[in-house]
Amino acid sequence: MIRRLKQADAAVIESVLGRIPNFKSSEISVAMELVNITAFNPDQTDYHVFVYEHDNSVVGYYCTGMRPLTDGTYDLYWIVSDPESPVKGVGSALLSHAEEFVISNNGRWLLAETSSKDDYAGTRRFYLKNLYSIIAEIRDFYSVGDNLLIFGKFFRNNKPKG
Repeated sequence: MIRRLKQADAAVIESVLGRIPNFKSSEISVAMELVNITAFNPDQTDYHVFVYEHDNSVVGYYCTGMRPLTDGTYDLYWIVSDPESPVKGVGSALLSHAEEFVISNNGRWLLAETSSKDDYAGTRRFYLKNLYSIIAEIRDFYSVGDNLLIFGKFFRNNKPKG
C-alpha cells in the first residue's frame, strides 16, 4: 500500500536511509530535512512524501514537489526502497505512484537528479528501465569526476483524472 507520510514514519525512513550504502550522512541529513518538513508541518505544500507500507512496515518512500517558478515541472527529490525488504518492485511501484501524482496535479515533467559515479549505476539503470531519458549532464558538478545527471519523463497527456 502506498500512502501519505505520517509523523511516526520519519524515524523509520531515517533507519532505511542508513541501510543504503551509497548515502553519506550529509545526504541522509538532506533527505531527513524534507521528510521532517513534511511530517511535522502538515500545512506546507512544497514537498509531498508517500511511503510504501508492507505488513505494517515502511519499506520505501518518495518525495516530490513542484519546481519553483514552473507551472508543471516536478522534482523527484528522493526515491528509496529498503535493501533489506523482502518485497520486490517497491521502487517501480513508488515511481509509478509519483508519476500518477504529477499527472493528477497537471504536471508535464518529472525530473530526477543523480550522480555519474559507478556506485549509482543501478540508479541510472532504474530510471532508464522506467523510460526516463537523460536530459542534461553537468560535468564535475558534485566534485571533480562526479557529474550531475538529470533524468526526465515528459507527460503529454497530463489531463487530471476525474
